[in-house]
Amino acid sequence: AFDDDDVTHVEGEVEPVRDLAIINEELRLKDEAYLLPFIEKFEKNVLRSDKKAKPEYDILLKIKSVLCEDKKHLRFQEWNANEIEVLNKHLFLTAKPVIYLVNLSEKDFIRKKNKWLVKIKEAVEQSDPGALIVPFSAAFENKVIDMSPEEKKAFEEETKANSQLEKIIVAGYKALQLQYFFTCGPDEVKAWTIQAGTKAPQAAGRIHTDFEKGFIMAEVMKYKDFHELGSEAAVKAAGGYRQQGKTYVVEDGDIIYFKFNAGAGLSGKKK
Repeated sequence: AFDDDDVTHVEGEVEPVRDLAIINEELRLKDEAYLLPFIEKFEKNVLRSDKKAKPEYDILLKIKSVLCEDKKHLRFQEWNANEIEVLNKHLFLTAKPVIYLVNLSEKDFIRKKNKWLVKIKEAVEQSDPGALIVPFSAAFENKVIDMSPEEKKAFEEETKANSQLEKIIVAGYKALQLQYFFTCGPDEVKAWTIQAGTKAPQAAGRIHTDFEKGFIMAEVMKYKDFHELGSEAAVKAAGGYRQQGKTYVVEDGDIIYFKFNAGAGLSGKKK
């Protein structure tokens, strides 16, 4: 969303609202180019020999109607569980969640002004109501990423502008229904990505498969409680420490001790 003599634009000039429309249509056309031949093959090779495939065929026709006749992205349509199962086989581009990142010049980002922002916001609200829009500056991010924490803090205080990288990462995780947890040791801290709604044994299995196989229980407290009360003992005394079984779903802010049976040289507890 800014002009730069060093950047060549395929359309000859910068016009983000037009570009947005082009990208959306290209995504739809890409799905259409995949779907139409697939339906044709499905009809010839599957439907004729397997009448039980008719419900799936009907769902494919509904997908075709939305994509090719209504010319809409699939994510705007309501789908039932059976339809979602079929959609998940094909990973259509237009079924995926969208976050809009608006790349500004460093100058515009710092002064919080850009001639395109209002127009972009209006266009997104019309085509994708409620969608998240994150203005950022790749040039700004490129400058601060190599700074020390002290240099970055001083630069952000001087410019009164902050890196948007963390916001973009968190927004991406939420859009994809992902979350992460950390394991901490004397030598390293590691982050592990899991799907939102993952149960404790499967979360433990991200660290090591034996943790999932030998899972017994999870001992859980909230980081917020630990931070406020100051120690594990204080959390226990306040009743904030509990045991959970195999059906426990990992939540943001959990501190968990995974208890498991010995296996492959592993035994005891893992925090």
